Amino acid sequence: MRITVLAGGIGAARFLRGLVAHAPDADITVIGNTADDLTLYGLRVCPDLDTVMYTLGGGNDEGRGWGRANETWHALEEIRAYDAVPSWFGLGDRDIGTHLVRTELLAQGRSLTEVTALLTARWRLPVRLLPMTDQSVETHVVVEDPAAPGGHRRLHFQEYWVRHHAELPVVDITFVGIEDATPAPGVLDAIASADVLLFPPSNPVVSLGPILSVQGIRSALRAASAPIVGLSPIIGGAPVRGMADKLLPAIGVDTSAAGVALHFGARRDGGLLDGWLVDERDAPAVPQVTAAGIAARAVPLLMSSVEATAAMAAAALDLAAAVRR
Repeated sequence: MRITVLAGGIGAARFLRGLVAHAPDADITVIGNTADDLTLYGLRVCPDLDTVMYTLGGGNDEGRGWGRANETWHALEEIRAYDAVPSWFGLGDRDIGTHLVRTELLAQGRSLTEVTALLTARWRLPVRLLPMTDQSVETHVVVEDPAAPGGHRRLHFQEYWVRHHAELPVVDITFVGIEDATPAPGVLDAIASADVLLFPPSNPVVSLGPILSVQGIRSALRAASAPIVGLSPIIGGAPVRGMADKLLPAIGVDTSAAGVALHFGARRDGGLLDGWLVDERDAPAVPQVTAAGIAARAVPLLMSSVEATAAMAAAALDLAAAVRR
């Protein structure tokens, strides 16, 4: 079975671990969000790609959900001691090694797709990890700031999330550079050749949103012969983790399992979804989603263990089989 997954960071990485546990023989391709990427201290950092890579490669810090296990922070301590540049983004010493290699390879003229393949080879991933594009795309968040001209200020998403802890009121979200972004090599083929396409429980605005905004990806998904099934990142009216509840209202989407499903839309009506899983506590949303043309089921969606997550993956694949066109 060929499975293609659109992936953000922590939530997607943990779901992928369950998917691999459930379907160890499947041919899985992961299309990763790169709009969280940024350059810090001269290093090119790809947070979502690295979270998937470390998690599936066994090197992730399970407590934080991101970064390397057994990390040390001597370099960051030195940066902060100089007090010469902003130091709000934490790069551990082991993590810096990854960014040094990536930055050097990119400087040599290699594409992000090529660099990602070289980096993931070390970790012997059970999936193929592709960036959504080789071009630079950055998610910027426009926030309220009475002291700024016009009362608004634009921040890179990482600054909004890591430095300001998503506490600033959001006015708008934009993907800078998206108009020039084309799918990375292999992305469209992975969509067209898939037997199943999955949207894991990732942030629909800043994790899946940028991937879907790369020219050609949304139309490829609509044209794909494989069923598209998503898993709700919203449980009981709130995200399990992250800040989706701060961002969904900014794009006019209700923070609910049904609201996100309707945001993606039914494929029969020009949207993207054939099926949608909601958590058991959101079972009352199933009739609303079904009425919109999206097959829906309520199952446990808390990723409390690899076994629980594998059961979620099994439910997604079972729903995909039921709606296969």
